[in-house]
This record gives sequence, C-alpha cells and structure tokens, in this order.
Amino acid sequence: MDKLLVHGGSTLRGSVNISGSKNASLPIIAAALLTDEDVIIRRVPDVSDTNYMVQILNALGAEVERSSGTIRATCAEISDTAPYELVRRMRASICVMGPLLARKGRAVVSLPGGCIIGDRPVDLHLKGLQALGAQVEFEGGNIILTAPKGLKGAELDLRGTSGPTVLGTDNVMMAATLAEGTTVIESAAAEPEVIDLANFLNAMGAKITGAGTRRIVIEGVAKLHGVEHTVIPDRIEAGTFMVAAALAGEGVTLRRVCREHLKAITAAIEASGHSVSFNEAGDACTVHRGTDLKGVDLVTAPYPGYPTDMQAQMTALLATTPGISVIKDTIFPQRFMHCAELKRMGADIKVDNGTAIVRGTEKLSAAPVMASDLRASAALVLAALTATGTTEINRLYHIDRGYEHIDEKLLLLGANVERVRV
Repeated sequence: MDKLLVHGGSTLRGSVNISGSKNASLPIIAAALLTDEDVIIRRVPDVSDTNYMVQILNALGAEVERSSGTIRATCAEISDTAPYELVRRMRASICVMGPLLARKGRAVVSLPGGCIIGDRPVDLHLKGLQALGAQVEFEGGNIILTAPKGLKGAELDLRGTSGPTVLGTDNVMMAATLAEGTTVIESAAAEPEVIDLANFLNAMGAKITGAGTRRIVIEGVAKLHGVEHTVIPDRIEAGTFMVAAALAGEGVTLRRVCREHLKAITAAIEASGHSVSFNEAGDACTVHRGTDLKGVDLVTAPYPGYPTDMQAQMTALLATTPGISVIKDTIFPQRFMHCAELKRMGADIKVDNGTAIVRGTEKLSAAPVMASDLRASAALVLAALTATGTTEINRLYHIDRGYEHIDEKLLLLGANVERVRV
C-alpha cells in the first residue's frame, strides 16, 4: 500500500498530456466480448480499474495483451460467468453483463456491493435488459441473466431518480446491438463516454443513432466484427489538472483535451476568477491563476451539466477562494466525505443534506488525511499543493483507480510530491 507526501508551496509550470478516459475505456473493453474477432483499443489509461477489466476478460477466457496504452483482445471462446473475486473489486465491472447476455444468451455477474459515495443500484440496468427479453434471477449473491428466446428490440425508459444512468445506458446499448429488431432507449445518458462507446460499436458494425442525446436508437445486427479505436481524453483528469493549475500554477498547459467536453468545468473555474484559454483546435488549453477571486455556486447535474466527479476537486479550490461558495450534489448527495478531511487541513466547510457551504480561508495547513474514494483523494492532493507544510495522504490506491501516474505528472509540472511505500 502506498501513501503520497505532498510538500506544499511549489508553483506549477509547463505542460502535461491528459490520458485516455477511464470511464470510456471500461465499457469499451467490455464491448470486446461482443465479437470473436481481434479488437485493438488505444490510449487506455494505466489505472487499476482498467487493469481489473482486463483481468475479468482474461478470466472469461479472452486472450488480452496490453502494452504502452494499447489493448489487443480476442474473445473467441468465452465463459458466461464473471468471477466474484474480480467483480467485487470494481462496480463498473457490471458492464460485462450486457455483452455477455447478447453474445452467450446468459450472464452471471456478482451483485455489486455498497459504495462509499452512496447507493448506486443496478435496477435500471436490469429493467432495461428485461425489456429486451432477459430473465433475471438472484442466487448466492449473483445476478443470473438468461435470454432463452433471444433478445428482442424494445422501447424502454432509463430515467432514474438522480438522472440518467451512464453504465445502464452502456449495458442496454451493448446488449441491443445483437438483439433482433430495433431498440429505443429514452432518458438515455448523454455523456461523452456513451458517445465514445457508440462510436466504437458502430465501427464494429452496429447501427446506433442518437448517442449524445436523451434518445438512442439501436437497430440490431446479426454479428459484430473486429475494430481499432482510440479512446477519448479523460475530461475528469483534465478538470482535475485545471483545478491544480488554478490553485498553484503559472500558466499550465494541458494537451490532449476536448474543449467541448469541458464546458461546464471551464465555466466554473472561470466563474471563480481564473482564466482558461483553448487553442483553435480545442485540444489544448492553458490555465492562468486569477487575481480577483470569488466564491461560486455549483449544482451537479447529468452531462452537459457540472459533473459530480468534479465536485470534490472544485471544493478543494474553493476552500481557499475568498467569499462563500455553495455546492449542491444532486447525483450523489452523500459524496462529501472529503470535506471532513479538508477541515482537518483548516478548511471552513459545513455540509448539510447534500450541500456544502464553503467559506474561503487564506491558507490551509498540512495534516495526515485519508482518501475515502477516487475523486475525494484527488481533492486532497489538490488542497495539499498550496497547504503550509507536508501533507500525508493515505489509502492512495483510491487515486490509482482513475488517475494515470498522477504523482509523475505533478512532478513534471514542478510539484514536490513523493510516493512512499507503507
């Protein structure tokens, strides 16, 4: 187990490349199960979540090679049962359910356990797959899905209490590619990661239209073929480094980004007084720390709204921004455990009923802190960049789930950080 020591006070300068999207890579790797031909996926981030997905494919019988950000997978002979020991490590492994059901007519996947950031049920996944003709049973902690009469196209609605479900949309979309007839998904997730999966599936021979809108139409085909695909940039990693640049930077440039995907994050950072400028192509941006800073009000929402996955990082920025900021998370109202750790560093934050009220303080001070989830751990690293002294961040495995070599990238920009084996 590792921990990170962040020696505060360094100024960030230079440029950094943003990795491929973790949240796009996971369902795309799972979608390789839909064909028996070779699939090549490029710019897959080297993070523990993608490593677990590769291990799941291997355990299912696929041949998977990985090197330098490229995955080559051949899923010729595969099992229909995903092993509990791997599935339990990562909730997103539930997205093998749709491809296995479509390809094998049966899927056995462990029911995901609880999540530290709140309830994340899979009922919408199952509702969507049942609409396509799947039968669902629960046995020994497993979800057992069968389609004895094959999958049939259907019209269905994936509206949830907190908005559309991204992985649920992915699962149903993947299953529907090989279903007989036409499937219409209403209240679909419109995130860029859903579009990237649809583009991947279409390149394999699927017939999907409407990805990126609330209505996706899938015309089933008999077979999918191999493909080469490059994953989109990770907008959450990009947003995290934008916040780092706003906190402690002097003109930090991020390369391999997508301006279109970053509109809500850019608007929030600019609203707090910092400047973000993109090149003409929209694939690089430079962030300059502002001088006239002020608090902002933020409400998380499904894309294209402000992402819940950037709520904790923005809280870290606003902790030392003059004025009062109000942050409401409508997606995961319990996702504020980073606030208790930030308060240990001197932040003035009050959390009540899914809302954080942040009163900006002049300076934070170093303290031993504990990461509770992926984005919370990133927030603690960001706060530590400007804190007085050396902050010790424990449970670093959380950040390794979704950030590719974050310590090395920060070192490249001039931060003073050390990864230490515990």
